[in-house]
Amino acid sequence: MKLARLALATMLFGAVLMPFSCSLKSNQSASTEQKAPAIPVMTLTLQDTILKRDYVAAIKSVRNVEIRSHLRGFLEEIYIDEGRPVRKGQLLFRINDQELRAELAKARAAVGSAEAEAQSIAMEVTRVETLVEKKVVSEAELQLAKAKLNVAQAKVQEARSSADHIAIRLEYTRIRAPFDGMVDRIPLKVGSLIEEGTLLTTISDLEKMYTYFEVSENEYLAISKAARSDENSAGAPVELVLSDGTPYPFQGKIEIMTGEFGASTGSIAFRALFPNPQRLLKHGATGKILITKKQDDVLMVPQKAVFEVQDKSFVYVINRENKAQIRSFTPKMRLADFYLVEDGLIAGERVAAEGVQYLQDGVKVEIQNP
Repeated sequence: MKLARLALATMLFGAVLMPFSCSLKSNQSASTEQKAPAIPVMTLTLQDTILKRDYVAAIKSVRNVEIRSHLRGFLEEIYIDEGRPVRKGQLLFRINDQELRAELAKARAAVGSAEAEAQSIAMEVTRVETLVEKKVVSEAELQLAKAKLNVAQAKVQEARSSADHIAIRLEYTRIRAPFDGMVDRIPLKVGSLIEEGTLLTTISDLEKMYTYFEVSENEYLAISKAARSDENSAGAPVELVLSDGTPYPFQGKIEIMTGEFGASTGSIAFRALFPNPQRLLKHGATGKILITKKQDDVLMVPQKAVFEVQDKSFVYVINRENKAQIRSFTPKMRLADFYLVEDGLIAGERVAAEGVQYLQDGVKVEIQNP
């Protein structure tokens, strides 16, 4: 009797437990089969784009000259001010010239004396020639007189040379602008004692400006090909970005490059010429050279679609079954919000455009338009 009751109780407990067990298995199955994530997917296509590469540039004046003193003396006058434009030949500085004027007067007097002596000896030569013709004196007397005349004429040349030298030094007391330009700082004041070679100021020609920048060997070849393909241009056109990030309003052109690559850097230096009508560019400034190049038939992958692991780039490729498959690829370069693909992906493949953090290899996704 007890056995019969025990068997009945077991059957009743099993009947109660069975629906609960089925419900638990159903919940577990539902939790295992998660809903496919909705991911924006894009199809890779070949397209044309514009590539822009920037290079650090040093800006230099076409002409930048240090104005230095040729003489030792006191700075008598300063005729210009710092940061002001000057014209070619304009008087900039004057050094005290009293001593040189006195020396020049003395030298010119010496010239006059030498010329008078030479003239006197020349008259003597004429007189001796007459006496020789009359056979009053010998030919030797005439040769002696002519020799004295040569010495006197040499002294005249020496005196004139000395006077010219002092006149040149006197001209050096007036320092003029060698070309049109802008005056830099003037470190000295009126009354300063200056030595020969003392720096007075610097003048920069700001009409046109050079920008120097360096590129790698591959980039050098690309720039050279672009310049040769443009038959109507003397060089490849370039743009300039100023140090504050604003674009310079005038376009420049690459003029020359150095003759060899740097042994340590593997790069070669270029020089571009920019007009500077507004005098905005200054000698010694910095900026960035921006070179634009058209690129045909390239694959571009959105930056949001790419993730990196140990310096390698990956994307999730969506196959025909809408399953995500991880794929590594080699980027050629980064352009704004895209990567240019060099290898590893082909046109026509679909990739997850974003939301890669929610994906795993082999997970099925729900396609959503990007």
